[in-house]
Amino acid sequence: MQLSKILVVDDRADIRLSLVILFEDVCFDNTSFEVIEADNPQSAQVQLKQQKIDLILLDMNFTLDTTSGEEGLGFLRWLQTSQIDIPVIALTAWSNTDLVVKAMQLGAQDFVEKPWKNKQLLHAVQQQLSLKQLQQQNAKLQQLSKNQQQTPKHNYQWCSPCMVQLFEQIKTVAKTEVSILLTGDNGTGKSDLARFIHQQSSRKTDELISVNMGAISESLFESEMFGHKKGAFTDAKSNRIGRFELAAGGTLFLDEIANIPLSQQAKLLRVLENGEYEVLGSSHTQSTDIRLISATNGDFSRLIRDEKFREDLYYRLNTITFHVPALAERQDDIIPLAEFYLSHFALKYHLLNKGLTSKAKQALLSYHWPGNIRELSHLIERAILLTQALKIDVDDLRLSSNTNSQLTSNVELPLMTLAQAEAQLIKQALVQTDHHIPKAAALLGLTKASMYRRLEKYDLAKN
Repeated sequence: MQLSKILVVDDRADIRLSLVILFEDVCFDNTSFEVIEADNPQSAQVQLKQQKIDLILLDMNFTLDTTSGEEGLGFLRWLQTSQIDIPVIALTAWSNTDLVVKAMQLGAQDFVEKPWKNKQLLHAVQQQLSLKQLQQQNAKLQQLSKNQQQTPKHNYQWCSPCMVQLFEQIKTVAKTEVSILLTGDNGTGKSDLARFIHQQSSRKTDELISVNMGAISESLFESEMFGHKKGAFTDAKSNRIGRFELAAGGTLFLDEIANIPLSQQAKLLRVLENGEYEVLGSSHTQSTDIRLISATNGDFSRLIRDEKFREDLYYRLNTITFHVPALAERQDDIIPLAEFYLSHFALKYHLLNKGLTSKAKQALLSYHWPGNIRELSHLIERAILLTQALKIDVDDLRLSSNTNSQLTSNVELPLMTLAQAEAQLIKQALVQTDHHIPKAAALLGLTKASMYRRLEKYDLAKN
């Protein structure tokens, strides 16, 4: 059962009491109501700063006069200036077209004349609350569409004994609510494992929200995690829903958790301890209900010793810790996983599926895989795009002790800045693929979107 709070702004105590009684016994769409009273607009402003209100019933006339509606219009102007987005239904015993038009222009969503008919007023309230809920759901869906990572989803079944054992252990705790910390090198598949945990949990029908903590700057941490209100800071041109709200009822996956700036760790600790936070630009405390999964390749013992990570936050994250082994430790999976990626990318790029020669398989098994599964995925994607034959051989894989040597033709790059080196590699990849951007991106181990961003950054899009 949800609770909606209605703020009644009216100077007559009998009117406020009537509305309290009316909404006391009302329940629709699994929602009950609580009426908050204010006898003037100034008192209403105080109430709005103190608690979360879902709808306002606003009398238009108070002590100034009984017909102009200027006090009600002034309150509507204040709501607009304060960027408070709450539906308002205006009430007045002196209805006139001019006042209705002015109130609507200033943001009132509906207008009900006193004395009201209960059925009419309840219908207006239900309509406005339903509309607001739809708007919030739409905003949430848009935010989800924008923020969710587009990582490949697959149903590969692990063969290696170490992975089979890991998955059996995970299955025993996935259905619980405990916080899980995944450790292991970059590219070992921790994000896929987080998705598996979510799918095995009781929260699987709700969202899994993934956040790369290493990609969030210190200045945007609160906005990204807790959301912000329009006007909260210079560039806040609209409301933003934070990750904790997006994940409510579901799972929040914090990847690269060790990269959270020390200055922001206390804010994360607070919400993990009591489930409470404030949206940036709002004084209302909100609650969240999430299941937390974190991942890192960092050394927490060293970070804690160097006072770069809070020990109390660490213990909040690691109720249970699972270590994800490197790909080199999963010998039984290297060839099946490579063949899986061959099928995956052939389907993705509408190409004929290719096999691996026996020499290519032996080379894959002998390689040390510093980039783990991510490196294997990029290597197979590149090979299937650039190989003309029906089978991929050793040379097509371009395996090397230096994984970047294929782009430099074994010629050492002159000393230059990292930005200059990146631009040079992009130019070489474009030349090597005849300026086919998706193929060049695959050659560099980038997504197509990342490639386009770099082309724009280095002004290479027109070249």
